[in-house]
Amino acid sequence: MKRQKRDKLSRAHSKGYHAGISGRSKENCPFQASTARSEWLGGWREAMGDRSFGLKF
Repeated sequence: MKRQKRDKLSRAHSKGYHAGISGRSKENCPFQASTARSEWLGGWREAMGDRSFGLKF
């Protein structure tokens, strides 16, 4: 059975989350398209919230 790739926005959110949880700055966002950038930043913000509760990667 073939594996399907996740959609690009889901991947952008996931990459943003991983960047945030590892302590990277939001200025390091690799996306230029506004929708993907927005998803990346959303993941980054979510990770910052999780970090404030003590979650580390």
